[in-house]
Amino acid sequence: MSGGDQARRDARTVEIGYALASAGFLGAVAFGVIAGPAAVWNLPHRVTTALLLTGATAAGLLAVVRVVHVLLTYERARGRRG
Repeated sequence: MSGGDQARRDARTVEIGYALASAGFLGAVAFGVIAGPAAVWNLPHRVTTALLLTGATAAGLLAVVRVVHVLLTYERARGRRG
């Protein structure tokens, strides 16, 4: 195992960590923006449920999209570098 192989694995590990951390942050913000009114105002039960479900769904989808985007961007950049 050469030092270059280890450096590439380390870089990939860091990129995966960044992708997951930024996805978690994006998901939390999206959930807060969408479901936040349910916590602040006294809304009907159906509206509260709809906001929570919509917020959770949007947060999950955005998190997955963020992870895929970051990792694909990393792989493309790595491919250009050689």
